[in-house]
Amino acid sequence: MERTMIGESFGKKGGVLLNGWINTIRKGKDKIFILLRDSTGIIQCVVSSDKPFFTDIDKLGVESSIELTGVVNKDDRAPGGAEVIVSTLNVIHSAERYPIIRDKSTELLMDLRHLWVRDPQLTNVWKVRSEFFRGVREYFYKNKFYEVTGPVLVGTKGEEGGELFSLKYFGDTAYLSQTDQMHLEAMIFSLEKVYSLMPSFRAEKSRTTKHLTEFWHLEAEEAWTHLDGCLKTVEGVLSYGIKSVLKTCRPELEALKVNVKELDAIKAPFKRITYTQAITKLQEKGLKIEFGDDIKTDGEKLLTEDLKAPMFITHWPRKIKAFYMKVSDKDPELVECADLQAPRGFGEIVGGSERETDINVITQNLKKEGDNPKKYDWYLDLRRYGSVPHSGFGLGTERVIRWLCNLEHIRDATPFPRFINRLKP
Repeated sequence: MERTMIGESFGKKGGVLLNGWINTIRKGKDKIFILLRDSTGIIQCVVSSDKPFFTDIDKLGVESSIELTGVVNKDDRAPGGAEVIVSTLNVIHSAERYPIIRDKSTELLMDLRHLWVRDPQLTNVWKVRSEFFRGVREYFYKNKFYEVTGPVLVGTKGEEGGELFSLKYFGDTAYLSQTDQMHLEAMIFSLEKVYSLMPSFRAEKSRTTKHLTEFWHLEAEEAWTHLDGCLKTVEGVLSYGIKSVLKTCRPELEALKVNVKELDAIKAPFKRITYTQAITKLQEKGLKIEFGDDIKTDGEKLLTEDLKAPMFITHWPRKIKAFYMKVSDKDPELVECADLQAPRGFGEIVGGSERETDINVITQNLKKEGDNPKKYDWYLDLRRYGSVPHSGFGLGTERVIRWLCNLEHIRDATPFPRFINRLKP
């Protein structure tokens, strides 16, 4: 008999062969009820006392691995509406006493993350994450983007210098990449439309629900594209990724208590407001904020608490944005950029901009930030030899997954999170 996955066994008639792990086990005098788990789901399996292996099963604990055969019966009282009446059972491994029981602290669960990743609710998150990755790659393929890979070890900063992880590199100093952006910009001169999905590293000392020191960064760059074209690409890739998740992972989203109808209703184009309008709205709501201030978590919540779909905030002040963003033709104090805010206070999930093409402006910006333009000589070459209008963005995948799965903390949007006080397992 060939193995049947649990997720396929509910509608199956006749006998099944199942492999999996004991999620819970309840022992009675005449019967043992096992909730058996594999990657596709959980099903109740019933072992009666007349079976010769009944006594051996009575000794098993949570996370023991077993193989069994049996017949699937409908039973509305059982989880999923069906159960397996066990005929034969083989113990693959009898697990030691499992260290994770009810009411364990978050800190202990993080120490035991290598075991906690088996939790069925987290398994639902991993499936959503995998499908989102597949969906965005499919979008880029269909829209004739090329996937490329930049270096993880770099010699220049990409965003804020204070957020760099540095290391010795054969007598020189190297950094873990914060962004693939500059190397993607180099690639547009051969491939025109490129993207990457790679880890990025930020030495942020933030203890918030939305910051990680290592995250998976979806980035794209397009030649011959201004800010509006960039935002349309953001809308396209995010909408496509969400539709892919809804098509494949609807049961997982429902198990995570996600408002699936709300996700179903999300459609491009997304709402857009300017930074200036955002500041005015926040002031009207009583937040102490002035033009030129960054919009922090409390401001993001106030702006998006009643929204059901993402919203762009465009045209931020030049002095609080990165050196590579293009100065606005309409106002030299603003740049052609946008941050995409997730609804209901989940915060920024995408940052994008049209890139500055004037080598003199970039050089002046670097000097203002106290950086040495000579370190960026290779990047400035992109403005010396055939520069063209171009735009790009970076999407934090864990932030998107946190929003889509309605997670309280970003640590549960990735299997093995890294943040200020967490480097293992």
